[in-house]
Amino acid sequence: MEKLIITAAICGAEVTKEQNPDIPYSVEEIAREAESAYKAGASIIHLHVREEDGTPTQDIKVFKKCITAIKEKCNDVIIQLSTGGAVGMSDDERLDCINLKPEMASLDCGTLNFGLNDIFVNTEKTINYFAKKMKEFHVKPEIEVFDKSMIDTALRIYREGLLERPLQFNFVMGLRGGTSATLRDLSFMIGSIPEGSTYTVTGVGRAQFTMAAMAIAAGGNVRVGFEDNIYIDKGILAKSNGQMVEKVVNIAKHIGRPVATPKEAREILNIYR
Repeated sequence: MEKLIITAAICGAEVTKEQNPDIPYSVEEIAREAESAYKAGASIIHLHVREEDGTPTQDIKVFKKCITAIKEKCNDVIIQLSTGGAVGMSDDERLDCINLKPEMASLDCGTLNFGLNDIFVNTEKTINYFAKKMKEFHVKPEIEVFDKSMIDTALRIYREGLLERPLQFNFVMGLRGGTSATLRDLSFMIGSIPEGSTYTVTGVGRAQFTMAAMAIAAGGNVRVGFEDNIYIDKGILAKSNGQMVEKVVNIAKHIGRPVATPKEAREILNIYR
């Protein structure tokens, strides 16, 4: 098996300090959490940004400040910008951060019922627009997959020339409105992607570490962090993203998979800039 790539989704757009007081909002807090994850073994930081009061934003100026602050603390880490933004944002608002030409960015490949009242909308026109811009700027897309149909959409736009191999997928599992967090569904997802592709598994909420263990054993990669889960164990709030990354590193040690450095992650994901 290849070395394990760990992604830390350090703040997301929805979780709040009321849920966990250690959720980062400010530039300084975001840089702190990125550093904690990096030092624990994460080679990729999946980055949303916030206003000082915690309001999600896609303001390119805030992204730039956060990237600069993160790079000052962990210069070689891969920063993967979120183009998901928050529910209700326009396509251009969500995509503006691509003008910073990051190494990686998320590419959501379908629409999702998000929780009880919201819909995360990604029309095929939106998906094509985002994919074209990422290709133009030589940004490696991570294809965000919430159900099997999103793999099919990604493969369709690949055939149309908007994506290049090797493809990198992120299977988000256990989110209300998406696919369930089970070994059966993970096996189905893995079997649905092209040979030579790489994939990461994101377990949401209580599924985070169970799905991480499955992914590690199967030869995939793992995402953890405050965006997807605020607990380190049942009923115990996580103190940092680093604490969650450390738990994944320990699972990997027991299974026998060494953890990739950022340099090794770039080689595995075929990121050459």
